[in-house]
Amino acid sequence: MPSQQSLPPGKQAPVHVSALPERGRVYSGGYVESITLVPATEPPRFTAMVEDRDAAYRDPASRKPRARVRLIWLGQRRVPGVEAGTQLAFEGMVSTVGNYPTIYNPRYEIIGRPENET
Repeated sequence: MPSQQSLPPGKQAPVHVSALPERGRVYSGGYVESITLVPATEPPRFTAMVEDRDAAYRDPASRKPRARVRLIWLGQRRVPGVEAGTQLAFEGMVSTVGNYPTIYNPRYEIIGRPENET
């Protein structure tokens, strides 16, 4: 995610997923932990659970609870490039739904990795 010095005018600094407010506009990022696809008989929506940039899954021995945010794209069955393990930066209005901070139809950016990084 961009550093605070390189932000364009009017853009807010990224917020850690663990520090998201209950309501309001946020700019954050993290790694897609999982995605959920709905059956064809239900209205289309695509859901991704995103963990903090400093996700604990990078340390398999860690059993600490992880901060997560749910991103939901209504009317979409797939979102190109969004799959488990993808790093995203996202922006939208957050609210709490079912004990998870949730953002509907977020703006997002896929953050690439250098070729030599695995």
